[in-house]
Amino acid sequence: MRDLACGDREVHLDVPMRRVKCKVCGVKNEKLAFLSDNTKYTLRFARQIGGLCRAMTIRDVSRLMRLDWDTVKELDKIYMREQLRLAGSPKPSVIGVDEISIKKGHSYRIVVSDLEARRAIWFGGTGRTEADMDLFYAFLGKENAEKIRLAVMDMWKAFRNSTQKNAPQAAILFDKFHIVKHLSDALDDVRRSEYKRLTDDERKFVKGQRYVLLSRRENLADDKRKNLETLLQANARLNVAYLLREQFEQLWDYADAEDARAFFAAWRDQLRDQDLKPYEKFAKMVEKHWHGIAAYCQPTHKIPLGFVEGLNNKIRVIQRKAYGLRDEDYLRLKILTSGLPPLEKPPFVNHQKTG
Repeated sequence: MRDLACGDREVHLDVPMRRVKCKVCGVKNEKLAFLSDNTKYTLRFARQIGGLCRAMTIRDVSRLMRLDWDTVKELDKIYMREQLRLAGSPKPSVIGVDEISIKKGHSYRIVVSDLEARRAIWFGGTGRTEADMDLFYAFLGKENAEKIRLAVMDMWKAFRNSTQKNAPQAAILFDKFHIVKHLSDALDDVRRSEYKRLTDDERKFVKGQRYVLLSRRENLADDKRKNLETLLQANARLNVAYLLREQFEQLWDYADAEDARAFFAAWRDQLRDQDLKPYEKFAKMVEKHWHGIAAYCQPTHKIPLGFVEGLNNKIRVIQRKAYGLRDEDYLRLKILTSGLPPLEKPPFVNHQKTG
């Protein structure tokens, strides 16, 4: 079995192991505490491989350690399962629910996070139906589900129905990042309609400016900000749509639901006679889901929702690194351990008998 290297030399241990033949259990091998689940490698060597996989690809680790690609992946799984074992069973009070696409053809998996512990706690389902979401609550158990006080999600009805059924005491809060994305999509629809309407001479101000129009002004470099100003001066309809999107951001600053409602009513009134059909559709969507949006005003619901968006970005990085990898269990482990601390080095255990 392979152990930690000594300098630049690989170390292999030759350890005799007892084998017992039981009439009831069959043949059983002796279990040694310092061995990993893959008995060809010690536990501390498996931990070393898993630690390297935190920052390197499987291919890079296999080359560095002169190991087979599949062996590195399996040792990394051992490392991640140990991380999950030490983390213990999740008992969240605030959860974030989202879905990810794992391949083309609308194949989805649900990711649930503990927003206070800032880590993913469940990856599963075979889609994003209510039955798929029910699987999470079955995993969590009725007692733990009853402890959830807040569930943050997008406006997908199946997630909401499952939560109201399995954790009826939990308040529903619609993730503001998803709502703002819908508004950005509406702004992009206005941009496309304007491009089709304009003449060739007028199109030059709009062409190639999608990025600057959809980005926040403070995030733009000076040259891009200048391009934005030129675009908004040249096209009055896009200027109105852009200003309305910026104004909508104020909704999240209100600490009183009635004040937030008054703000939204005033914002919606500005759409009259503007011929902004995508914005009118967005306003109807907000109206329909107002209860889950107004919940953001409550002081107890002021939680750092940026973690959900950050987790989604991290998952996309994991998926890019695992491109072509058809092992969903490995992807699941990567996602569930992405917010966990690395394992500490195991202590040295002296297995010699003392006289």
